[in-house]
Amino acid sequence: MHATRRRLASRRWLGSIAAMAVAAVWVAFGQVGGTPVRGGNPTPGTSQPEPPNQADRITLSGCMRPAPGRSGQGVTPDANDSSDARFVLTGAGRVTRVPPGTGGSAPAAGPIARVYRLQGLDSQFSPFVDTKVEISGEITMRTAGAGEEPVATLLVEFVQKIAPQC
Repeated sequence: MHATRRRLASRRWLGSIAAMAVAAVWVAFGQVGGTPVRGGNPTPGTSQPEPPNQADRITLSGCMRPAPGRSGQGVTPDANDSSDARFVLTGAGRVTRVPPGTGGSAPAAGPIARVYRLQGLDSQFSPFVDTKVEISGEITMRTAGAGEEPVATLLVEFVQKIAPQC
């Protein structure tokens, strides 16, 4: 009688192991599929940005504010469109703890502007308005319009709040 119970328990145990093995194989095969992208553009027909230049990368701290003079234009901007016209970093100061090899270009190593335009998504910046932030990104000089002086612009890669108010 005991031998019969042992055989029955052994068969149940082996059946459980076999069921788990079949389930694992089934899940593994379910994960395979699609065509992997190899070094190309993952969205055909859409231009992709150039990789960031680490020498132009800088980290700044300051107060994030809405850009002056941009309200009331009649068109509500899409929060998922990249723009450098909606937000600025005021009272900017350099953060010196940065990875090696960054900030070596002339614009990044030069004097710090007090105000930077912030280029990125509205939805990326709106939670940080009127707070003190630390921002990392690629610094560029862009012209605001015909006959105007170049404006320091930061193509934002990272934002974090460091104080709840400016």
